[in-house]
Amino acid sequence: MTRADRPAPEPLPDSRPAWHTWTVRAVATAGLAVVAWACLTAGEAVVHGHPAYAVWLGLTVLGCALVLWRSLRPRRAHRGWRRALDVALVVGAVVWIAATAWLRPFTAVEPALAALTSDGEVTVTASATRIELAPADGGDGTAVFFQPGAKVEARAYAAVLRPLAEAGHTVVIAQQPLGIAFLATGAFDDARAQHPEVERWVVGGHSLGGVVASSEADEGDNHADGSAPVAGLLLYASYPAGDVSGTLTAAVESISGSRDGLSTPAKVEASRADLPAGSTFTVVDGAVHAYFADYGPQPGDGDPAITHDDARDQISAASVRFVDSLGS
Repeated sequence: MTRADRPAPEPLPDSRPAWHTWTVRAVATAGLAVVAWACLTAGEAVVHGHPAYAVWLGLTVLGCALVLWRSLRPRRAHRGWRRALDVALVVGAVVWIAATAWLRPFTAVEPALAALTSDGEVTVTASATRIELAPADGGDGTAVFFQPGAKVEARAYAAVLRPLAEAGHTVVIAQQPLGIAFLATGAFDDARAQHPEVERWVVGGHSLGGVVASSEADEGDNHADGSAPVAGLLLYASYPAGDVSGTLTAAVESISGSRDGLSTPAKVEASRADLPAGSTFTVVDGAVHAYFADYGPQPGDGDPAITHDDARDQISAASVRFVDSLGS
């Protein structure tokens, strides 16, 4: 009998429990649904932000598609440690999908998008890792490096920070991997390297971004490498993770909202002990956490008592006064 005459092997019977097969398919389908939801509701942020989240979504699609394809093929049931591994993989997939949903960025809205237009006063440039608002005439020797809040798209800060550029200060906004400031701790060093003409830096941040900015300002005081020193720390609805009162020599401006439901007034007030004596605290009466950028309402936030436009104007004005004072 030749090989061609031999009967084809019978297909492998599928001996997996039905519940396992359908659980795997349900989890994979949920993963694809989460990716679709993220793209539909935050597609602009995915496209214009740091590419890390787009890569994350792509890997999720590939993984879920592979799992669905494999679930259609007959396989024998696993026993012992291999069954435990199957369960662990399902649990890991659920955690991954939950993280995918949690990491969906808050997308920039107007007037932030309009503030990203170059004109005779400000030149706007953007890359995968930063957005820069530069005075058209070159500006002065003071620049601002800013870390966005957790999951907030970098473009959302354009309107509130643009007045700094109009006042003559170059502004660099970090595009954080996955929207997490702790994953962009090297961004300030990169900005310094890109702008050797800067004489002094103000490091700032919103919420979690301010926590990281506090550490960067503290470390930036030591500029033995010849880089421009950190002259100021600008906190938007934020505070340091630890006590920097005895080590930070930079001037500090803390701007917060009286109706903030996340960085509450009590938390901001408690941060006085962790900041150097002489730090300035500006409270915008009626403002909430989401008023420090333009990305819409945020879960857990308070109820505002003033308009967003009013709050933004006050935050920008306080920021300009602070940064201007460091160059005099």
